[in-house]
Amino acid sequence: MSYPDDYSTDIEKNKMDLKEFKEKTQIAELESKVLRLELKNKDVTRENVQIKKENEILKRELDKLRIPPLILGTILDKVNERKAVVKSSTGPNFLVNLSQFVDPEDIVPGARVCLNQQTLAIVEVLPKEKDYRAMAMEIEEKPDISFEDIGGLNNQIRDIKEVVELPLKNPELFEKVGIVPPKGVLLYGPPGTGKTLLAKAVAYETNASFVRVVGSELVKKFIGEGAKLVRDVFKLAKEKSPCIIFIDEIDAVASKRTESLTGGDREVQRTLMQLLAEMDGFDSRGDVKIIAATNRPDILDPAILRPGRFDRIIEISMPDEDGRLEILKIHTEKMNLKNVDLREVAKLAENMVGADLKAVCTEAGMFAIREEREFIKMDDFKEAISKITGKKEKCSYDMPQLTVMYG
Repeated sequence: MSYPDDYSTDIEKNKMDLKEFKEKTQIAELESKVLRLELKNKDVTRENVQIKKENEILKRELDKLRIPPLILGTILDKVNERKAVVKSSTGPNFLVNLSQFVDPEDIVPGARVCLNQQTLAIVEVLPKEKDYRAMAMEIEEKPDISFEDIGGLNNQIRDIKEVVELPLKNPELFEKVGIVPPKGVLLYGPPGTGKTLLAKAVAYETNASFVRVVGSELVKKFIGEGAKLVRDVFKLAKEKSPCIIFIDEIDAVASKRTESLTGGDREVQRTLMQLLAEMDGFDSRGDVKIIAATNRPDILDPAILRPGRFDRIIEISMPDEDGRLEILKIHTEKMNLKNVDLREVAKLAENMVGADLKAVCTEAGMFAIREEREFIKMDDFKEAISKITGKKEKCSYDMPQLTVMYG
């Protein structure tokens, strides 16, 4: 059977087109496969680079772990640029060489160094030792109490601003007048009058670092430990300057020196002498201000009260009627009051200090909650004053006798 020529030509052409299509399809598949392989190769290369980096890090860490530990020592004397006398932590003294990586200028008596175990050569100079207890006394987060939150102490706030805040914020004023700014202030008065509150406000108002110390924390059991802690506290303050050191209950460490021969009293006296030297000794204290607080100024050592150590001694006395009114306004600012005469409350709260007035406001609120009310009325304050006054009488808290001591 024969086909027309045109028909045969079409068949041949279709075969050629089909063959060409298959070839193009195969080429496209191969190109797609090559592209996938190239992308995969890039991913593998990146992973390989990452693995190499991690491998290098692990090798370095492994090398560090294989390095033998170094011996700690203290420089006793510098002989020349390349030799020094060192007291090792194991006991004996050695004349050792300096590594080429150590700067001879850093080799000074008292410096802490690392020694090679085999040659005892100095391979590293360590930073100055710091007492972790002193570092823990620094307050990182400032209190949220400002001078506006303190009532009835306007004159005392002015005095403490002049002594502490003004020299830190505007030192040029003292330079123009030609006087040395005051160094410290002692706050004294009955408990609850706002001494610690003033120190918190100073920490809030200034941009200075703030180190808080309780006097009893400086009294230690072993000889020299308390004095060392005092040195470290002032060293930390100088490094963080401008800085304010607040010593609460300073009478625990600064009471009058006596002829007592007990070991505990002698150690307290050593700590006191170190405190006196740091406050106004041979070395300059720099931009470091001191605030101290006590309930017993009558038992403080006279040496710590002289100008140069505490340039201003401020009495934080019991508030008068106007002062009590200011304190009540501060504490009742966010309270829901109804028909309450705060002036009358201030009159009824005679012989009460700031802490007592805060307790009165809290108790008045508790009376309202107890009766399921959303507001506080005058009777709540009267009952609260009676309750707080009754507690004070029950505890034999004789405030008039205390005022004799501070008057």
